[in-house]
Amino acid sequence: MLTNSRPLISDQDADALKNLLLERRTLMGAGLVAGGVLAAPLSAFAASGQPEAEITVDQARTAPIPLVLPNFGGGLGGQIAEVLTNDLTNTGLFKVLPGGASGGAPDFASAKSMGARALVTGSVSGSGSVRVEMRLWDVLTQQQIQGTAYTTSAANWRRIAHIVGDVIYERMLGEKGYFDTRIAFISRSGPRAHQRTRLAIMDQDGANSRMLTAGNWLTLTPRFSPVKDQVAFMSYANNRPRVYLFDLGSGRQQILGEFAGISFAPRFSPDGRSVVLSVTRNGGSDIFVVDLASGSRRQITASGAIDTSPSYSPDGSQIVFNSDRGGSPQLYIMSASGGGARRISYGHGTYGSPVWSPRGDLIAFTRIANGSFSLGVMSPDGMGERIMTEGFTVESPSFCPNGRVLAYCRQSRAGAGGAGFNSSIGMVDITGFNDRALLTPGQASDPAWSPLNG
Repeated sequence: MLTNSRPLISDQDADALKNLLLERRTLMGAGLVAGGVLAAPLSAFAASGQPEAEITVDQARTAPIPLVLPNFGGGLGGQIAEVLTNDLTNTGLFKVLPGGASGGAPDFASAKSMGARALVTGSVSGSGSVRVEMRLWDVLTQQQIQGTAYTTSAANWRRIAHIVGDVIYERMLGEKGYFDTRIAFISRSGPRAHQRTRLAIMDQDGANSRMLTAGNWLTLTPRFSPVKDQVAFMSYANNRPRVYLFDLGSGRQQILGEFAGISFAPRFSPDGRSVVLSVTRNGGSDIFVVDLASGSRRQITASGAIDTSPSYSPDGSQIVFNSDRGGSPQLYIMSASGGGARRISYGHGTYGSPVWSPRGDLIAFTRIANGSFSLGVMSPDGMGERIMTEGFTVESPSFCPNGRVLAYCRQSRAGAGGAGFNSSIGMVDITGFNDRALLTPGQASDPAWSPLNG
């Protein structure tokens, strides 16, 4: 059952957090694409009638798409353009070129002379309530691909930039963007041997970072709900390691089930109605499913080994997990109801931290071999294993909502007294290219991506 526990933050802090988050989650109605943002289509004011060329993600990875992006005017217009530029550039799939008119008719001749494939025009008007207009043009065909006006509070300007970026990404590449998302993570501070860990959250680009817990207890492995403003995580609060649920709207937290052993490694089901987790029992650990509405729990493994790190397939029919039932930690897949477990990892070393891609076609994992870590992906049948990045420690993979990018934790080797240690969040495309660090206010680990618009 779900039981109440002492809040990890004060009531005053919880109210302040609620006010911050309500800027993101406001009433929605017809025509709204995201909380507090009203979207309306804009008709084209030029068209040549030529056929539209097609670009795929694979083509963009080989040769990033040149795109002209001007400032959307002064003030907020410039800030929106800067965030939008960073979003597109950080994918490695776009080459953003400055210049062009911020509004009015597009200058196709100038864009073509710069080698641009696409052109953006836009403007920002208003102060307290702002209207942001954006038009995306195909330079070759001189046709408008997308035209939308967004009306929202000026406080939402950064979200507008991410939403516009998602529109450009989808229209140019044919798959959903992921810029209007957040990442839950563990903020770390202090010396290596005695780090203070706090549950935290930020936008996917590292902006708007804020702490959710006070850091009085060791905190690990946050996981976003796919349907609610809720995060599951493990905390050593009151020296009893257990899984908690944190409500992002109120700042309140609840213990998820009362187990005799330690509960850890939570993951939400795709419908958000339950959480699968591990519980220590008799020197090993078993996997349980906890129903969030009723609090009922169901045990789905009983191998006598260490079964942990469960992750659902996108359709909820299967679970991939880590187990040492065969003598060393490896990856297994079983029915979501338990039973029929089959091993899928057969490479050199031990495997852990599996997570299923939202697309269903890949499983990401951590592999340890010869004393070093690798981050890779394989098909659910265990075929096609590929290593994407390596390091002293690379772990905790988490897919973005469209399955294109993995966030992960990278840690460096510590010297005497912990000198030189660093823990940071990296991002890498599932093809293994564009491996980069995400800028955070301090050290960070355990990234967990939110759903789109989450």
